[in-house]
Amino acid sequence: MGECVFYSVAESLKAGAPPMRKGISADLGHEGTAMQGHALDWRKRMSDTVAYSLLVYTSLQIFVTLRTLEGSSGSMLPMMALVVLVAGVIPMFRHFERRWEALSDSDAADPARRSDFRRDQMATWAVAIGLPFLLAAVFRLLVTLF
Repeated sequence: MGECVFYSVAESLKAGAPPMRKGISADLGHEGTAMQGHALDWRKRMSDTVAYSLLVYTSLQIFVTLRTLEGSSGSMLPMMALVVLVAGVIPMFRHFERRWEALSDSDAADPARRSDFRRDQMATWAVAIGLPFLLAAVFRLLVTLF
């Protein structure tokens, strides 16, 4: 078995080793450019955008829309509404992702697709953030009318 040796940063610099990099470094690159050692892939970026926006959408549904639907009764209606609202929006988010999944490897690495990606990314986030507030307003209006 090999021996495990730990060096301090000062010792490793004396030995001529390059300085250790933190998880986030200054040379990560910008949208549309490949990071050093990482290939640009619009498919993965859109998949990540859809996943994170779905998490935000669900969280906002829980904290915004469900607060509107909750009453003094112990009804399961708010929970059922949450399931329906989340299940109903997943196909819309998948629509954005599906467009990007169909790209070939060369198209997925094309920096010229940056504006298309940004448009779809902004639309995804607009739905994820805006729809829960819109639904909460509609539910509040319905509650006051009936």
